Amino acid sequence: MDQTTARRRLALFALFFLPGLGISSWVTRTPDIRDLLGASTAEMGLVLFGLSAGSMIGILGSGALVSRFGTRPVVTAGIVTSTLSISVIGLGAALSQSPVVAAGLFLFGFGMGGGEVAMNIEGADVERLIGRPVLPTMHGFFSLGTVAGAIAGMVLTAVAFPVTWHLLVIGLISVPVAVFAVGRLPAGLGRATRATRSAAPSEPVWRDSRLLLIGVVVLAMALAEGAANDWLPLIMVDGHGFDPALGSAVYVVFAAAMTIGRFTGDRFLNRYGRAKVLGASAIIGGVGVALVVFVDSQVVAAAAVLLWGLGAALGFPVALSAAGDSGENPAARVSLVATVGYVAFLVGPPALGFLGEHFGLRAAMIVVLALLAIAAAAAPALNRTGTRTGTGTRIEEPV
Repeated sequence: MDQTTARRRLALFALFFLPGLGISSWVTRTPDIRDLLGASTAEMGLVLFGLSAGSMIGILGSGALVSRFGTRPVVTAGIVTSTLSISVIGLGAALSQSPVVAAGLFLFGFGMGGGEVAMNIEGADVERLIGRPVLPTMHGFFSLGTVAGAIAGMVLTAVAFPVTWHLLVIGLISVPVAVFAVGRLPAGLGRATRATRSAAPSEPVWRDSRLLLIGVVVLAMALAEGAANDWLPLIMVDGHGFDPALGSAVYVVFAAAMTIGRFTGDRFLNRYGRAKVLGASAIIGGVGVALVVFVDSQVVAAAAVLLWGLGAALGFPVALSAAGDSGENPAARVSLVATVGYVAFLVGPPALGFLGEHFGLRAAMIVVLALLAIAAAAAPALNRTGTRTGTGTRIEEPV
């Protein structure tokens, strides 16, 4: 691997780390923010709708923006917006203004949704250049960011450190790191030219049935991850009787399990292939979710979060790798599957909040459990997937 590619890979590690740090800083303080806002579960769902709306706009616009400007400008705009918005969330909490918190979450979702689709296109291109899996490790840095943010959030919750100052500091230290990292990305990747448009396949990628199947798997796995990121501390506090600091500690366990799964996943991928790994991941995650939902025990719930995190760890990045190898026009394929994943990751949890208002947050997670069962059933069908050769033709090989 040449030095330019190595620097680019390190920059992507940092760019994946920052959103994880930001989202876990928010998640671990949700009980405190909920109390400052005086919000019910349904009202918190409305606040989270800001995150959903921003994410939808960012996600759905990202592909067109990458095609027009390339990945680097889209990543730059997205990561700077998402890091600055963390301070807006803290300000809204200090003012006890739900609209301000929702606006901050809108900006965070807009930046994260748009920027991370472009970052995954970057990651898939680095995989192509070095010839081995990279996306699981990149997503591992996202999880590492959630661990770092969750540990800080747990400690600061325990000592009653003000939410506003916590989120303000996170925002301020993230911006210079983001600006430095995006300068290491190449210009022009993903930008459509007249030549690439003329060489593009005539059939839209979304009509590829195998790619849609990959989308089903990533939808379930991303929702499992997103549900934990948004609701796990509250599930532990409201559903299992933990105090807020211990609820945050359980989220740290989840984030750590995700990190371990992503940093160690390559050996399982090399030995068993993508289809078996995805199927096993869905089953393991489903067992963890089921124990949290159906077993009324704090010890079991805390231990089950390990399975939930390990099961959810590899689903998103492995599905993105499979999408990139599934046929021609890999950037469009990664963009489509990443869009499905981020919609599930960011838009699904608020819907679970509305279900949680009526049935309880534990019961709402049955939706996640059902989708994981579907993903486990669908994963074996991905046993073979089309791969591009150096001449542009396609061969069939196990994944």
